[in-house]
Amino acid sequence: MSTQGKRVVLVGATGMVGGEALKLSLEHAEVSKVTVIGRRTTGVQHAKLTEVLHADFSDCDVLATVLAEQDLALYCLGVYSRVVPDAEFRKITLDATVAFAKVLREQSPQAVFCFLSGAGADPTERSRLAFARHKGAAERALLEMSFPRLHLFRPTYIYPDPPRKEPNFGYTASRWKYPVLRHVFPGQVIPSRDLAQAMLLAGLYGTGDHLDPVIENDAIRVLAN
Repeated sequence: MSTQGKRVVLVGATGMVGGEALKLSLEHAEVSKVTVIGRRTTGVQHAKLTEVLHADFSDCDVLATVLAEQDLALYCLGVYSRVVPDAEFRKITLDATVAFAKVLREQSPQAVFCFLSGAGADPTERSRLAFARHKGAAERALLEMSFPRLHLFRPTYIYPDPPRKEPNFGYTASRWKYPVLRHVFPGQVIPSRDLAQAMLLAGLYGTGDHLDPVIENDAIRVLAN
């Protein structure tokens, strides 16, 4: 698709990856407009930016007008699986994603969809891990919608760049170990800015020889550079 004057809609812009995606989208010369949809404002002011506050992502029908004539969706909405009950995690991870994607598909049938999933996502939902089951279910639902282009990003450990307050000790420990991990296991880590960059570039330009909609961590690193 042509990249001249592309309109990007972004969900999850107050999060770690979504925040970076917002910065990069606003900076990109070939993006003419960025529409952020979220429960709270980002606090960012920019000539390209329009913010739409929306509290209930299980009902996205009211967003029909907003989602019309979009070229690219960067869907970065998420929550840590151990922070909320399983039912709430599934509602945010699966139900909200499907509700949003359905309206986008109806209103902007030409739009490309980039979804922030995670390593180990299991579309069969046979995994013992709730995260893998629910992310996998969301991937499967998106695949069934037949977007003209769909990119499912499965990062492993996302290194916060810039640093943030971690949600628990496990994430804090991973951040401490990052200098070693990125040299010993480079395929298992990715900085948040690189992940956001890969999502935006894939959405605008495609993924070249990588034809699989699923993009694992190694391929994400390649796309970012």
